[in-house]
Amino acid sequence: MATPTSKLLYAASANNPDQLYFGRVSVPDPFIAFSIAGKKYAIVNALEYARVKRDSAFDVVLPLETYAEKAMERFGKFGRLSPAETIAVIAAEFGQKSFLVPEDFPASLYARLSILHGIKLEPVNGPIFPEREIKTPAEAAKIKEGNRCAAAGIAAAEKVLKESKISNGKLTWQRKPLTSERLRTAIEIACLEAGSLSIDTIAAGGNQACDPHHGGSGVLRANQLIVVDVFPRVQATGYHGDMTRTFLKGRANDFQKKLVATVREAQLAALKLVKAGVNGQVVHQAVNDTFSKHGYKTERTEKGATGFFHGTGHGLGLAVHEAPRVSTVDYVLKAGSVVTIEPGLYYPGHGGCRIEDVVQVTDAKPKMLSSFHYNWEIK
Repeated sequence: MATPTSKLLYAASANNPDQLYFGRVSVPDPFIAFSIAGKKYAIVNALEYARVKRDSAFDVVLPLETYAEKAMERFGKFGRLSPAETIAVIAAEFGQKSFLVPEDFPASLYARLSILHGIKLEPVNGPIFPEREIKTPAEAAKIKEGNRCAAAGIAAAEKVLKESKISNGKLTWQRKPLTSERLRTAIEIACLEAGSLSIDTIAAGGNQACDPHHGGSGVLRANQLIVVDVFPRVQATGYHGDMTRTFLKGRANDFQKKLVATVREAQLAALKLVKAGVNGQVVHQAVNDTFSKHGYKTERTEKGATGFFHGTGHGLGLAVHEAPRVSTVDYVLKAGSVVTIEPGLYYPGHGGCRIEDVVQVTDAKPKMLSSFHYNWEIK
């Protein structure tokens, strides 16, 4: 049998990037969407019908209730129905016997459609919309807006740290201990006021900052590096920003000063190489070479890794992490793709540092889509 070309999705576009990309409208509950012969179809209930018909990029919007009734007539005698039965009715009506489905297509739905209804479903090997990787100027502007929101969050963190006091080696703010939780709240409020939602924000100090995805908890201390990583989703568009800065309240020691300076040097070395046609491995290696030149080693032990042990960057758009990758993966960068460049160094006992910006790949030097200063030591 030939490979199907029609695509089938069942997801809520409010939290599924592929469904949002397909229809360009946010719907909070899973709904049926498919393509046939170049046309995009959505099947939605009465609650969503008028809005999706008015605001979406679907060519045809059809009422769910009509097909649900047909499914009940045809399959109701067999017991409880699921969306699979509605899809089976739709497929029969459109003469469709096979679909491509995304890798995250619901397993139970896949099984019912395949086993009970004989519809051939072929999961794609990779993204179902590979064209998502290349951002249009309008999409790049939306990501830049996401980074404006991220910068608002980082600025809020900086303001709190500037206003904080040092008491017995710990930070206080507004006469209360300054915790990672309080700092994160300030960041997320600023992002919300800027028009975005920041979830899983990172505000981690000391050894916690040496775990790149540790959100941070407990009281923050003076003279320790604090990693602030903000990746908000713009509520109006669904596109993300993603920026990281590292701060220190108090006085940095020589180790910390060299660490931060080296991470910034590595980021600049990577940015100089970002260009269409360049393999992401080359960009990643430039970061490793910079760290090696300054004597920073990466080691992996049973207690965890130290040094630089993650990728240099990743794609950004409707998802925080999407294609392409800038890492050890063999991947040639394409003009129009958007990537983060975020080297970091992590040494428990001394602290961690990560600096992250977002750029769009061009045929020449990359176009910056994020902007915030690099001053990090707050007296």
